[in-house]
Amino acid sequence: MNSDIKNLEPKAVWKNFADLNAVPRPSKKEERVIQFMVDFGKNLNLETIVDNVGNVIIRKPASSGMEDRKTVVMQSHLDMVHQKNSDTVFDFDTEGIKMFVDGDWVKAEGTTLGADNGLGVASIMGVLESTDIAHPAIEALFTIDEETGMTGAMGLEGGILKGDILLNLDTEEDDEIGMGCAGGVDVTATRTYNEETTPENTTAFEISVTGLNGGHSGMDIIKGLGNANKIMNRLLFDGFTNFGLRVSEINGGSLRNAIPRESFASVVIDTVSKEPFLFEIHELINNIKAEFLALEPNLTIELKSIETPKTVMDLGVQEGLIKSVYTALNGVYRMSPDIEGLVETSNNIARIIVKEGKIKIGCLTRSSSETNKWDLANSLRAAFELAGFNVEFSGSYPGWLPNVNSEILKTVSDLYEELHGEKANVAACHAGLECGILGQNYPKMDMVSFGPNIKGAHSPDERAQISSTQKFWKFLLEILKNTPVKN
Repeated sequence: MNSDIKNLEPKAVWKNFADLNAVPRPSKKEERVIQFMVDFGKNLNLETIVDNVGNVIIRKPASSGMEDRKTVVMQSHLDMVHQKNSDTVFDFDTEGIKMFVDGDWVKAEGTTLGADNGLGVASIMGVLESTDIAHPAIEALFTIDEETGMTGAMGLEGGILKGDILLNLDTEEDDEIGMGCAGGVDVTATRTYNEETTPENTTAFEISVTGLNGGHSGMDIIKGLGNANKIMNRLLFDGFTNFGLRVSEINGGSLRNAIPRESFASVVIDTVSKEPFLFEIHELINNIKAEFLALEPNLTIELKSIETPKTVMDLGVQEGLIKSVYTALNGVYRMSPDIEGLVETSNNIARIIVKEGKIKIGCLTRSSSETNKWDLANSLRAAFELAGFNVEFSGSYPGWLPNVNSEILKTVSDLYEELHGEKANVAACHAGLECGILGQNYPKMDMVSFGPNIKGAHSPDERAQISSTQKFWKFLLEILKNTPVKN
């Protein structure tokens, strides 16, 4: 099926995307894809280096007649989010992504596709290997670990790059030109609990929340989609408050930058309360499904009888866990006062694990305002610390402040209007692009971000539009042909 992908137009992009997707490339495990890119650059006899954190830089001289143009840094990240449906058997560490064509879309079989940011990487590869594309001198920057910490961008030292302009190929709407983005910080709450012997005369259930859309915890947070961890906690709160439900284990969500699609909990209830408990929880399930009907038509919440677990959480810690998760904000915290329709600050309660005496809750707080980012992070810390958790902040990265006087922004915006007869949507986004971080060590670099239509990023529903990729590729080539002349 991947051979079908290679024959799509533009072949310069899809051929490289298929080759890239044959290489396992989880975040923080990029050794194979780094070597893949090094081999690619060296096979083209281009200057290829790997910096001290693993970023790959490939340099290509200007094409004939373009030597007077400003050097352009073309940038995308090598890693991809690894998500799969619970019934999909797939090993991201050893297998390449299995792709197929569905009408105007390229999709993957039950996993994320890796179009975020593989289509950007593949496009840069297409330019590097070309012999007939007009372009200025190019520095291709392939960063690592964008999805789980931005450590590649953070570790890139000043002075390595010589370019004047940066084209970040990591947005997901083909009519959008990015001029700013949100920063973020990981909020992690942990604590231990005593495992108690499960009381006698109890009945055990597994509660499952599945079928949610999930999606990008930045770009999709404004949609009000269901968060499996919050829905599960609502069920546990009701069962605990009204029927003394006891929790044995919880396993909800996965990656910080993905809205949780699934959550599973093992619980017990006094056998004498079984029937009223089931009646009430099914009433609650019906209410929740009705609330989300328009947004989450495939939401499934089920209870099934299981063998009684040997242990449950001690009551005090269980109460603190359930109440703190109920208190902790999930979703939009504040809209931008300056840009209409832009989320300024948000939080995603991404991961909850309760097992073998340990609790871990992982959140990703985003904001284009540093002060409000820390305000919300401290709000979460307060909620969890009141329940006895230890809270750590890590992986903080800055946002990218818009520059309305950007020369490359004007060039790109004008070209879009010339090509399509309408103005592009010039906007900041609520995702964590690497531009803000790169700008710290390269404050004079002029930056924009753009890309093809990608839907459902960070979820197994991720898909890339073929016609939009053609539009994006044509746009990219026009930008390279029309880059500003050196001062």
